[in-house]
Amino acid sequence: MHIRHTYQSLNHWQSFQFKLFWEGILVGIFAGLVISLFRYLLSKAEAWRINLYELLTQLPAVYTAGWFAVLLGISAVMYFLTKYEPMAGGSGIPQVKGVILGFMRMNWIRILWVKLAGGVIGLGAGLSLGREGPSIQLGAVTAQGLSRFMGRTRMEERYLITSGASAGLAAAFNAPLAGVIFSLEELHRNFSAVVLLPAMTAAMTATFVSRLLFGRSLTFSFYGLPVFPHDIHILYAIITAVLSGLLGVLFNAGLLNISAFYNLPIFKNTYRKILFSLLCAGILGFALPQVLGGGNLLVNELALKPFPLQLLVVLLIGKFLFTLISYGTGVPGGFFLPMLVLGALVGSICSNILYSFQLIEASHSPNIIIIAMAAFFSASVRAPITGTVLICEMTGSFSHLMVLGIASATAYIVAQLCGGQPIYEALLLKTLNSHKTSDPDMVKEERDIVEVPVCSGSMLENKRIKEISWPPHTLVVDVKRGQEQLVPEKNTMIRAGDFLYILTQTETADEVRTLGSDLRN
Repeated sequence: MHIRHTYQSLNHWQSFQFKLFWEGILVGIFAGLVISLFRYLLSKAEAWRINLYELLTQLPAVYTAGWFAVLLGISAVMYFLTKYEPMAGGSGIPQVKGVILGFMRMNWIRILWVKLAGGVIGLGAGLSLGREGPSIQLGAVTAQGLSRFMGRTRMEERYLITSGASAGLAAAFNAPLAGVIFSLEELHRNFSAVVLLPAMTAAMTATFVSRLLFGRSLTFSFYGLPVFPHDIHILYAIITAVLSGLLGVLFNAGLLNISAFYNLPIFKNTYRKILFSLLCAGILGFALPQVLGGGNLLVNELALKPFPLQLLVVLLIGKFLFTLISYGTGVPGGFFLPMLVLGALVGSICSNILYSFQLIEASHSPNIIIIAMAAFFSASVRAPITGTVLICEMTGSFSHLMVLGIASATAYIVAQLCGGQPIYEALLLKTLNSHKTSDPDMVKEERDIVEVPVCSGSMLENKRIKEISWPPHTLVVDVKRGQEQLVPEKNTMIRAGDFLYILTQTETADEVRTLGSDLRN
């Protein structure tokens, strides 16, 4: 029945696009409300934590001992949540990517409440995790719930999940353009109108809902940024981007290999991992409180006042290591915002050194910080367009678009040359490889229709359907060329810019998708 409904959608393509447009608005409303609730609870939890540590420094040591005893209980709660719904653990972005690609399933209602509760508790207790990864997954599962409620097909549900992810990032950061571009560039890897329209409406609607509840305030306080000079300063920006790119590659390697640390004999189970990370948070709450939580307050401090170079180095090392420790436990929470904080710290160190040699003016230090943030993000995620637009929206300055684009492209090349992997793809691949045995969240032996855009120069271009070596059990069911809709036959010639809709097994879906972008030798 789902396949028949999919055929009907393909045969009434314009109506299908209009339907997705309106459904994107619906997704944006509900996702915006869910993410707004998440943001509100997180703000209260973080304010409570800051006040708690300020109070504990003034009270007898017995109260501090009592707080560490509470951390034992919080560890138990986080352990239960992680075991109850493993798909809600971690960032959530690799899981959403896996569902969109057809590799995974999500139990939307369980993930919804576990991600909400686990994210608030973990960040409130001080773990160095971000709200944006959970926000993207919360938006995605909200969209999935709406899709199930309305009885949509798997193909349509994937479009709605992409829209929900777009709405999640947009509402988390008041950044609608970044939400759209991230979903297209990183998650769906497809810029067709049928993906773009619902993602845009969902992101804009979710941002509207978020701004109604929280106002139009920016995520970071980079007010009145001066225009960055287009002279020798561009060289300084490139040097900063290179350093940020190298540290971005190192950060990815740390995230992918932190499991080796947690495989030590002392960590016999997940509870001990979580307890260790929360005890570290308890100690750092007194010794280095700036590295706790997501870190947006630290970025605001870096933007508004100078820090000694030695303290910046300590903060960078502390935030770097504690983010790895926090993420490695597998509890709900992402590294998206901590990644930007690390970039800001790299930029602060670079600006501090440049200023000490009188190479830049003090007023340009915030410029170096935002350049490093965009570069660090681009090197880690390999989404330079998203990184550029995201930092512009988060700082409220689009006058830096060109220099941020240069920095993002430079860091991207550095990461490529270093052989680093795009972090979300690498984490997804690691998850899939760790489930060689049967798992209820892994999808196997199902049929699905996938959308394949044909790129110029790809191995599909200017070939007839019968001339292509398709994977087994694969059938081209529709070809869309501009406003035309072609009935596929064995002699149908495929052109660059076509969109193919192909019925195949889930296990070969990714192989089919790559045919449209793989270049001929």
